Amino acid sequence: MNAYQNSYNTFDSMTMEEYGFIHHASAGLSQNQIQTFMLVYNSRRKNPSDILLATLLGFLGLAGVQRFMTGQVMWGLVYLFTGGLFGIGTLIDLISYKSIANDYNRHLAYECYNIARAAN
Repeated sequence: MNAYQNSYNTFDSMTMEEYGFIHHASAGLSQNQIQTFMLVYNSRRKNPSDILLATLLGFLGLAGVQRFMTGQVMWGLVYLFTGGLFGIGTLIDLISYKSIANDYNRHLAYECYNIARAAN
């Protein structure tokens, strides 16, 4: 548990929900695998504040950046070419930016689990 607690302190703006799915996703890993898991996860995770800032760019004419950041390329293109779905999609993303980041990070945690298992 100490490895989780030390790693928890290194992430900016991590919620307890995110900590919970990281803890669940890394269950059963050895210490070396946990270190690999946390290194990969830390390098790829999305900070909710960054998603918020990217969403705000949609109101300045560059809609969809938050979708590109989270690997949703098709949605990013739709937002880009429709002005954030005429501003409505950008407004919804502004309200739900934390869930966008959590969904991306949850998927990433399970991907990192597979990377850690294969690495050691």
